Amino acid sequence: MSLSRQYSFWGSLSPLGGLTGAGLLIMASARLSWAITIAGSLFWVYGFTAFTYSALLSSAGNKILPCKGRSAIYTCLAAFYGSIYIFLFWLLCPFAALENLVLLSLVPLFCAGAGIIELPSENYRIDIFEYVSDAVSQAASLAGLLVLFSIVREPLSYCSLSFPGTSAGMITVMYFKEGAFFPIGIFSSSAGALLLLGYIVCLYQSSKGNKGDL
Repeated sequence: MSLSRQYSFWGSLSPLGGLTGAGLLIMASARLSWAITIAGSLFWVYGFTAFTYSALLSSAGNKILPCKGRSAIYTCLAAFYGSIYIFLFWLLCPFAALENLVLLSLVPLFCAGAGIIELPSENYRIDIFEYVSDAVSQAASLAGLLVLFSIVREPLSYCSLSFPGTSAGMITVMYFKEGAFFPIGIFSSSAGALLLLGYIVCLYQSSKGNKGDL
């Protein structure tokens, strides 16, 4: 089965189904501006890393990519493209880049441990388009969940929605009056985010079970 199906929203290996991206969901979803920044990094790192790795594997194979060293090379490629994204984002918005530096540094680690490296075996003829599509599909799944979760979490925590930008690192695009949108400050902390995520996962698993009964 293609990883694009397993990592789709309803797939068994999706970030919400298997909680493989729970750490990033908790840390980066406090603000929508953070979520957008990390989502862009996910697409950038997953896409370019998969493309470069698959191109090298297709053209050179075991000559420069021995089986025992592929994971290290893949990790280095992910770190390289992650560093490029941080540098480019710093040129556009330095304060937002500094604000998200730790989260942006974690993206290559998620990419390296995502399991994409395990797809091609020693005698496997790799399809570059399919390989990159699987990687981008996995990034899209996690990025979509991250943005959607932040849209729910930020108004409940801070009565606002924000985008990355300006000298402050973010732009407030919507602001709700306190009391009008029943904000609950506990959701701004990691503990509150875990409670909210647990509630969403329960709804997801329940709907998934009901779908299977049909």
